[in-house]
This record gives sequence, C-alpha cells and structure tokens, in this order.
Amino acid sequence: MTNLEPGTAAPDFTLLDQDEHPVSLGDFRGRRVILYFYPAAQTPGCTTQACDFRDSLASLQGAGYTVLGISRDTPEKLRAFRDSDGLTFPLLSDPDHAVHEAYGAWGEKQNYGKTVTGVLRSTFVVDEDGKIVEALYNVKATGHVARLRKTLGLAAA
Repeated sequence: MTNLEPGTAAPDFTLLDQDEHPVSLGDFRGRRVILYFYPAAQTPGCTTQACDFRDSLASLQGAGYTVLGISRDTPEKLRAFRDSDGLTFPLLSDPDHAVHEAYGAWGEKQNYGKTVTGVLRSTFVVDEDGKIVEALYNVKATGHVARLRKTLGLAAA
C-alpha cells in the first residue's frame, strides 16, 4: 500500500452516503475537503472523533472546509450513527474498502498485540483543485480534530 503525498491528485470516488445518495469527490471541486477514514460507526473511538468533527464543523466550514467521513459501514448503520450522535456532515459507505485502499487507509496494523488487516484511521485534506494538501496516517481518535485544526492554522474551536 502506498501512502499519498502532498501535491498528488486525490483519488476520485463515488460512494453512497447515509441516505443512499451518491457522493463524488468531484462534486466538491472548487472547495477544500477533509476526508477522514474511521474503522466503525458507533464504537467509542469513532464516536469521539465524529463528535469532535461535529463540534468543530461550523468553524471548519467557516474556513472553507467540507468534512466527509468514510467507513466500511452500510448506509443503514451510518444513518443510525448520524441520528444517535447528531452528526451533521456526510458519512460515506465504502463496504469493499476500495476507496480506503486508494488512499492508503487500509492495511496491516497492530490490534491488541496482534497483526491484523483493516482500516488505518487516516485524514486527508484536499484543496480546491483536487490535490492532497495533508495526508495524516494512523491518527488517534481523541484530540485529532484539535491537532488537525492546528495543522491547518485554525484557531481552537
């Protein structure tokens, strides 16, 4: 698996959102996008991370960013996640992990001392022209949004 580097073109994709509507990265051309890949909806770490994005969404949008969350969960599970936690940004379903792989967010990792293959919690910032600005791999759920805001030069939420 190859990691994406700043300056490279962000792999395009079309995935279903929580309401089963197709969403393409190309739909956001001309806008900056934060794509974040997470292992599973409605788990403690993923809920913490999603709620951090939710709580920072107004200021991120005010700075010109659109947030998209991507997981292997079904649209039905993503709807439940959105509804249970009041999430206000699109959650996209990548059940065959093809988009995860295109971004290098799928591979071997350590889980409780065992090597497993799965989602590598990762975040990507894509510019208005569809180029990668930041590629952050193996991020921690807790505190990630605050660190991302600092990386992007945004004031604390």
